[in-house]
Amino acid sequence: MSSSAELKQLVRRLPKTELHLHIEGSLEPDMVFALAERNGISLPYASAAELAQKYDFENLQSFLDLYYQATDVLQTEEDFFDLTWAYLQRCAAENVVHVEIFFDPQSHTDRGIPFAEVVQGIDRALQQAQSELAISSQLIMCFLRHLPEDSALETWQQAQPWLHLIHGVGLDSSESGFPPELFQRVFAQARAAGLKCVAHAGEEGPADYIEQALDLLAVDRIDHGVRITESDTLMRRVAIEGIALTVCPLSNVRLCVYDQLADHPLLSLLDDGLQVMINSDDPAYFGGYLCANYDAVIDALAPNQAQIVQLVKNSFAASFMPEVEKLARLQEIDALL
Repeated sequence: MSSSAELKQLVRRLPKTELHLHIEGSLEPDMVFALAERNGISLPYASAAELAQKYDFENLQSFLDLYYQATDVLQTEEDFFDLTWAYLQRCAAENVVHVEIFFDPQSHTDRGIPFAEVVQGIDRALQQAQSELAISSQLIMCFLRHLPEDSALETWQQAQPWLHLIHGVGLDSSESGFPPELFQRVFAQARAAGLKCVAHAGEEGPADYIEQALDLLAVDRIDHGVRITESDTLMRRVAIEGIALTVCPLSNVRLCVYDQLADHPLLSLLDDGLQVMINSDDPAYFGGYLCANYDAVIDALAPNQAQIVQLVKNSFAASFMPEVEKLARLQEIDALL
């Protein structure tokens, strides 16, 4: 039997992928202040340390209020490059070899930041990571569900010149009261254009939102999805159909979905045959990047080696990587073991 220390070492040796990462959620307090100074923005905090003390959330909305305030410092293409490059350097240090990054254009274009500044800055960092760090990537454009679908459709039109850089669309922000059914038109257009589709569902919203995302938006995978435990029928369906759930353990605890990580259903879902894996969501706000989430799961849930390896393999299997690259990575994991 592997000790927790041995499992944590194994996690660092294995190649990994991250499928649920909001790039704006990797905006560390130090960078908030650096970019604010660069762009001449006054912050209502005396220091990065004071800002970090505010990262104590009662629910998803209390997090989002601070999250959107911090993104105001992102003004230029260079800002978005620096933000993305800092995250990718952390990926390299943790042996994360493939990422599928979310970005929220509406939270920037609504502030008057051109769409091009956002997407070009992020893409430049992704291309540099491919050439210098051997990290492959795909970019997923998310629509903010607390805004009307007409706003999402407008964003979809703004994205047209840049679709060659965008691999998929997603749905995020405040979940409760904003069901997936409200966004059927924009997802239909994205599917018709050949993009992959994902959606946050079953985090603070009920299991029914997961079903809506599958049936009405025809998503390829579900982000979060932990409230699937409310429906045995839906759990069986998702297991049979092999639909992935991009679970974010530390996020779920910090946003009070669970009182403590020991209550998290991650391993029970895994053992029931669901394709779950570990991600960091908004790591600057929720206590750590990918390896920190693995470490926390190891400490709180005491998985065995086979479960850890399956979680890692699931992330590759659920990714939008070309099949030949998935197979090569899975073979690499087996060779390392």
